[in-house]
Amino acid sequence: MTDTDDLLRRIATRAAADNEDLPAPVSAEHLIQAEARLGFALHPLLARLYREIADGGFGPDYQLLPLLGPGESVVTEFLARRAASATAEHPEWPDGIVPILSWGCGMYAGVDCLDEDGQVLLFEPNPYSGGSWAPCWFLDSTGLATWLDTWLAGTGWFEEDAADRDDVPEPQPWPQATDRLASAA
Repeated sequence: MTDTDDLLRRIATRAAADNEDLPAPVSAEHLIQAEARLGFALHPLLARLYREIADGGFGPDYQLLPLLGPGESVVTEFLARRAASATAEHPEWPDGIVPILSWGCGMYAGVDCLDEDGQVLLFEPNPYSGGSWAPCWFLDSTGLATWLDTWLAGTGWFEEDAADRDDVPEPQPWPQATDRLASAA
């Protein structure tokens, strides 16, 4: 069993324990359709989460979005944000980053599908004051596997008691934000 297989097993156990009505995993055809609409492949671990665990409905706090759907989903949110960025003087959403979870208040967790490790980013629109959206992007985790391990361990910044602990790292400004946003238009 690989480390990824073990991680997926632990996620499946937690997901089933947290949600009695967990959606079914997506089919291979559903994944192909989603990737065709996105214009790129999902990060391999993210694809496995949707294919092997469930079509969203698990994960930290507000839980992962469904992959496709008429309402809020990974694909519809990505396409809407990229469409708005394509016509904006200052694009807000870089290519290749799919929103996987809404934290509410316009905040999203996103996976960088163009990054080998699938770094997880936090989009927090409150710092925006006109001009570049770069101050709104934060590096939450250097990789999706690490982010998921943090959730499983209950040690993420998003945990209810995180503010009371000294050992919880806060997301830091994403160093690639300016460059990735400049190429987003």
